Amino acid sequence: MKNSKDTFRDYLLLEKNYSQHTVLAYLNDLESFEVFLSHAFDDNRLNSVNYNQIRAWIVSLSDDGISNASINRKISSLKSFYKFLLKTKQIEVSPLLKHKALKAPKKLQIPFSEKELDLVLNQIHYTNDFDGLRDKLVVDLFYTTGIRRVELIGLKVQDVDLSNNTLKVLGKRNKERIIPILPVVVPQIKKYLSERAQLQCLTDTAYFFLLSKGVKLNNSFVYRLINYYFSNVSEKVKKSPHILRHTFATHLLNNGADINSVKELLGHSSLASTQVYTSSSLAELKKVYGNAHPRNK
Repeated sequence: MKNSKDTFRDYLLLEKNYSQHTVLAYLNDLESFEVFLSHAFDDNRLNSVNYNQIRAWIVSLSDDGISNASINRKISSLKSFYKFLLKTKQIEVSPLLKHKALKAPKKLQIPFSEKELDLVLNQIHYTNDFDGLRDKLVVDLFYTTGIRRVELIGLKVQDVDLSNNTLKVLGKRNKERIIPILPVVVPQIKKYLSERAQLQCLTDTAYFFLLSKGVKLNNSFVYRLINYYFSNVSEKVKKSPHILRHTFATHLLNNGADINSVKELLGHSSLASTQVYTSSSLAELKKVYGNAHPRNK
């Protein structure tokens, strides 16, 4: 017979459609809490804890130097677990019913400037071989479509429709969306596919982006790729695929795009997720306003 953690895992995978990576993170948090209960209270039964025990774990995590943001994420895993136990009638009241999240400073996401993108896409020299063509196309697709790193890695050859200039992207919770491909990117895709077809060894044939040895990209490779090229033009502390996604949204909003359209392109389930990008847009608006208004002369 399956225990509560096993049925919770199945629930996250099969009903919530969470990725294996996300589910593993939830289960790791539960296991960490179980270990704490065993050491601190000599009892690791998750179904019968009270808030004082959870509060003791929070204090312990804080004493170990864990940030409030990371603690909030761990407690979010517990909340999901106890919400599941309520739903399946394994408990009557969640021990986290009255819990309030710890205050955590908001991370400032600074997008790249249009000048920095121009330098990376038009001024940097990319080698005229498979690796160089792939690298530039990766940068350009991140910037012109706003897709997530995991979405880019999971992109299949059949998802790239050059007859309609669209990408079919599999987003969070297996939600599909269609994203337009800008005409300027199409010749790059065709050239990349031509070079891809000449690779000597093709292992992961279904995937669009490959390493030169014929296997699909991985998370660390994509992160290093973006960090490498942007380190040549930008002094920003954080240079990552997510910052390119942030840049995509910010530049669209700065140039007059409707926020609901940006929401659909990003694959957000709610407008609140998209509104975090409006802070950068507002900063640009203030700059234009300050430079243009006669009263500011």
